[in-house]
Amino acid sequence: MSETSAPIRQALRDALPGAMKARDTPARNAIRSALAAIENAEAVVPEATSGTSMTSEHVAGTAVGVGVAEADRRELDEDHTLEIVSAERDERLAAAADYRARGEEQRAAELEAEAAALDAFLC
Repeated sequence: MSETSAPIRQALRDALPGAMKARDTPARNAIRSALAAIENAEAVVPEATSGTSMTSEHVAGTAVGVGVAEADRRELDEDHTLEIVSAERDERLAAAADYRARGEEQRAAELEAEAAALDAFLC
């Protein structure tokens, strides 16, 4: 990650300790999930290694050796980061509607609270 990381990511990171100290479970869960989604979006699958590298005898298809795990990560701009957080919020709202339709009001309310926590970062 570069010094010009997305401000929303930093806002999420800054808010996480406060949510944990306040024992705000919906906010904590939503923030952790959003940060994980951002990190996953940045992950780059390393290119296939050439036939000259060694492979592990313990795990099929893996490579071993110095530098094998080194890979550049994708840099996300602020717009893409906002899209990810917005998608996380939308997924929670959709799941809450499904739970509510099945009569599971408590789980629906939890997901709506998580969506509201993320919504605070999107304004």
